[in-house]
Amino acid sequence: MTTQASAPPPSTKSQALRSYDVADFPALTGLEEDWRFTPLKRLRGLTGDGSRSLRAGSHAELESSDDSPAATGTVRHEYGDLPEGVAITRIGRDDERVGSVLIPVDRVSALAYGAAADALLLRVSPDVVLGEAVRLRVVGEGVEQPSFGHTFVEVGRFAEATVVLEHVGSATLADNVEVAVADGAKLTLVTVADWADDAVQAQHLKIKLGRDAKVIHIQVSLGGDLVRQFTSVEYTGRGGEAELYGVYFADSGQHLEHRQLVDHNVPDCRSYVGYRGALQGESAHTVWVGDVLIQAEATGTDTYEINRNLLLTDGARADSVPNLEIETGEIAGAGHASATGRFDDEQLFYLMARGIPESEARRLVVRGFFAELINKIPVESLRESLGDAIEARLTKAGA
Repeated sequence: MTTQASAPPPSTKSQALRSYDVADFPALTGLEEDWRFTPLKRLRGLTGDGSRSLRAGSHAELESSDDSPAATGTVRHEYGDLPEGVAITRIGRDDERVGSVLIPVDRVSALAYGAAADALLLRVSPDVVLGEAVRLRVVGEGVEQPSFGHTFVEVGRFAEATVVLEHVGSATLADNVEVAVADGAKLTLVTVADWADDAVQAQHLKIKLGRDAKVIHIQVSLGGDLVRQFTSVEYTGRGGEAELYGVYFADSGQHLEHRQLVDHNVPDCRSYVGYRGALQGESAHTVWVGDVLIQAEATGTDTYEINRNLLLTDGARADSVPNLEIETGEIAGAGHASATGRFDDEQLFYLMARGIPESEARRLVVRGFFAELINKIPVESLRESLGDAIEARLTKAGA
């Protein structure tokens, strides 16, 4: 459904503008509620303001003027041998799956939807139970020109899979990721943003769950100059479960922004959102905005969200905004929490009293802060590499 850009602000998240056409979204000013934390100038033209337009329609075509950012940026995909029952292919924009899960909710997502030449499809066949993770790497090869991407992850009925989507290298990227988890299927999805220091990414990831389907999404954000990731969840049948976890560590000058929208629109579904972030260095900035909507028909919903932030130095800033919108009183449970603070002096004292130097004690506290969520990643080599990356940052800062 497309709403005119001139319409009044929606009174509920369920009424928010959704459109494949970037022209339906007004130019961004930074005053919008959904963009007030984002430094728009650092997006390097990914907002497309005044330079691009897309014809209306479910599969819009891109029109470019002479001053528009060319969709010629270089991003390539890498993956190894695939287990039986898994296929990775390119599909055209006319494929019925493209746009079946995700309708853009902002100007950047709509621009990426129209500008992506095709989509990368990762498909897990029905009834397949994978014993190993499927790892797909997105490699950026330059920030000079913007890149636009589209990925579709399809998990068939009663299949069980772990998929790791890693982002590395340098890029100026706007992309959409559609994830369809069919009835009775289970997916563990790990997304890692370990970009080079000059990278910029704005991503919309949408998950659609079938009846009795379950997804565990672990989102890790470490690298990049600016990374803005919006994750949304929709249920299509009873018994759906979504667990969304996040680990992020912002260093000096970095902007890491995470937003979620869990839309409970059918009865008897469950969600849990738990994000943890650490910040160090001057102008390190993280943003977490968690929206949970329980619509009137979503009786029996059970949901909870929590965000915790650990400030390691002066000059760092963490914004945390949990939101819960409930339209029915017939729910199993709902709640949210947020906490931002510095080191626990009692923990440091306890460790130092046992002969551990202060710098090592601080590293132990940070590793313990992240350990619960990192241990949810079912790939040992990835857990180890992420632990090493966090350790390297702490050592570099002399924490």
